[in-house]
Amino acid sequence: MTRIHSLDRVLIAQIAAGEVIERPASALKELVENSIDAGARHIEISLIDGGISKIEVIDDGIGIYHEDLVLALTPHATSKISNLDDLESVASLGFRGEALASMASVASVTIITREQHASHGYRVQSRAGRMTEVIPAARSIGTSIVVDELFSETPARRKFLKSSNTEFAHCDEVLKRMALSHPEIEFRLNHNGKPLRHWPQATHQQRLKALFGEEFIKGALAVDEEAGGVRIEGWISRPTYSSSNRESQYVYVNGRFVRDKLISHALRQAYQDVLHHQRFPVVALFITCPFDLVDVNVHPAKTEVRFREPQTIHQLVFHGLSKILDKTNPGQSVDVSSSFTNTNNYAVLQNSLPIDSPRSTTNFSQFGFSQTIPSNSYRPSEGLDRNEEKIDTNNNHSYPLGFAIAQLHGIYILSQNDQGLIIVDMHAAHERILYEQLKLAIKNQIIQKQQLLIPVTFRVDPIALNLVYENQEILNQVGFELSVAGPDLLALRSVPVLLAKGDLEQIARDLIGELLQFGSSRLLDEKHNQLLSTFACHAAVRAHRQLTLTEMNALLRDMELIDRTDQCNHGRPTWRQVGLSEIDQWFLRGQ
Repeated sequence: MTRIHSLDRVLIAQIAAGEVIERPASALKELVENSIDAGARHIEISLIDGGISKIEVIDDGIGIYHEDLVLALTPHATSKISNLDDLESVASLGFRGEALASMASVASVTIITREQHASHGYRVQSRAGRMTEVIPAARSIGTSIVVDELFSETPARRKFLKSSNTEFAHCDEVLKRMALSHPEIEFRLNHNGKPLRHWPQATHQQRLKALFGEEFIKGALAVDEEAGGVRIEGWISRPTYSSSNRESQYVYVNGRFVRDKLISHALRQAYQDVLHHQRFPVVALFITCPFDLVDVNVHPAKTEVRFREPQTIHQLVFHGLSKILDKTNPGQSVDVSSSFTNTNNYAVLQNSLPIDSPRSTTNFSQFGFSQTIPSNSYRPSEGLDRNEEKIDTNNNHSYPLGFAIAQLHGIYILSQNDQGLIIVDMHAAHERILYEQLKLAIKNQIIQKQQLLIPVTFRVDPIALNLVYENQEILNQVGFELSVAGPDLLALRSVPVLLAKGDLEQIARDLIGELLQFGSSRLLDEKHNQLLSTFACHAAVRAHRQLTLTEMNALLRDMELIDRTDQCNHGRPTWRQVGLSEIDQWFLRGQ
């Protein structure tokens, strides 16, 4: 074993560079952050071979004093902090003072800068720890930094880089993150001499539209929540617009892009009731809090943070997003794209359903549809078949889903509203309605039971039989009466009213399966939602079931009033609007 010895200064710098500069995108991030900290309003980036051969960042910031140029390339030299108090309340993006020095240890770095009071600019170059003299150079106010041949001084590291296309994709993503959090800055990106990106100065809404596209904008929900000095703003996708991975989740803390497990968990919890577990929401969230409540000095790449009060952050994100997702129903639906063009502020979407919309006390309860129906709009007419109704379709402006006019293949409800045609997946919609009603009933302990005239009997194994016998009291609390009817026979004698029209044997077997897997306690705690969702699926009106207009309209009214009915329990859409203008185009009307 060799003796302990001090490492060479250049080798120390190259080891440190491995912690900060992982690939070209890492170097680009550090350079652009410096430009932003310098107050730049226009930043141009030029890359060669995905940044492997060359990275150039040009800005119009305040520039660097020529006396400080040597220090700028020296390890742990910075203008951002001076003492421990500064470190505990960092307000800038860069502050470690090691990025430029790290780059200079593994590549050639050239800086040309001119600060605002100087008559001309200055230039300095450094490579592998060897620095040239600072000399005058032509330059407008601002700074240009060129990084040539990244990792040329450490060939082993260079071998781990991917293709130029892959490295460019990482650089492009880094710039996208920066552009989203700083819409007041113009960004230009060139690759191999060709201009590829141009994001002019804009509002947050305009920048979001440019980066995420029109489809996201149409389905985005605005967020604006505040508690305990912490504020969360931004936009989240409706459950029907999702991604196959977390890469489309952009979360910022005091303007800094972060990957935070605490926030990711809160996002997952907020969406777990409306999004399939293999899908992820698309979000752009901006969290602002006092700088001393967050520690950004926990990772060299500065993409991780630590909160002083993590539970406050978690609860704010979870409850704030849950409250907004609760309102994803037709009664709350508005044209959210207008909020991206008419205002510069984050805006919570408001309920578009008129407060004084008429509601009658007439109640229909066929097939579990129990919402009130507007009596002044339609009613059974004497002399007509009882499955037919006379409908005043001219009085549908107060009801986003309008009034049913037909059923298509026993699967879809066709409805007419002011905008045109509504198409509703009746099973998916009823499934969500039942699910939300079940959750509310159990939460408020107001489960109504329905005795079965003829008990449903089915065979089970002895373990299940004994389990039901031991847990009859718990089962009664959630609306089920199950009793032993023989050596291997169970009898289902009552069920929650909301499930009475469903596949009762399957529902009972699901219940027993839950008992076998998790025990009785889960039936009453907050983790029972997955089981309730299964119940709702088995109890919802099935495809090819013929409904009367009364039943169809009752379903539409429930959809307008009950939370989260824009999507079924699995995150699929429950309805779609086809505009009258679109239908006119099909038939070339007016052309």
